[in-house]
Amino acid sequence: METTRTRPRPTQRERSDGTIEALLAAARELFAAHGYNATSLDAVCGAAHVTKGALYHHFSSKRHLFRAVYEREQVRLARVVARAYRDSEPDSWEAVFAGSRAFLAEVLASDAQRISLLDAPGALGMDTMREFSSECLLMMQEGIRRAVARGDIVAQSVSALSHLLYGALCETAMAAARAENQKAALDAGLVELRALFDALAVRSGGRVGAA
Repeated sequence: METTRTRPRPTQRERSDGTIEALLAAARELFAAHGYNATSLDAVCGAAHVTKGALYHHFSSKRHLFRAVYEREQVRLARVVARAYRDSEPDSWEAVFAGSRAFLAEVLASDAQRISLLDAPGALGMDTMREFSSECLLMMQEGIRRAVARGDIVAQSVSALSHLLYGALCETAMAAARAENQKAALDAGLVELRALFDALAVRSGGRVGAA
């Protein structure tokens, strides 16, 4: 006689991980839609279908929860930037530009900008933001190092240029997020970013890959 195989019961670790995942997914959706100040922990618990006690078991406060959501956003952003870099001309200055352009587009997406640009400075502070955004800065640094090694650009200090360009990207994103016409602000920023990259390039009369 055929027997029905019973599904093993989830372990405590699996149940805990599932609760955390549900809380983070619900919190991201609510923070993105309504903002940090307008999102209550009760609303997060309701959306995640967990109790307030379960939330406090994993996150000590709304700020702690927002910090975890922000950290995830930065990991996701780094993956998007890395993919854009890989899909462009390998190890080139143009690949660094592709990654920079992808950074701006992704961080200004409607479901991300409120978390990463508008609310994070007040909710977390700049020191915490820098802590979690270091991966993108390190990728910028490595991309510049490879472009220098390839001969696409000349840099007296790879570290200094990395901070200069990454700071410019962050300020451009912040300005566009607060602009009345975000698309126009982003387009203007990309035009100036393109000009800056072209000015730093040393091949083909300026722009890398130009005909």
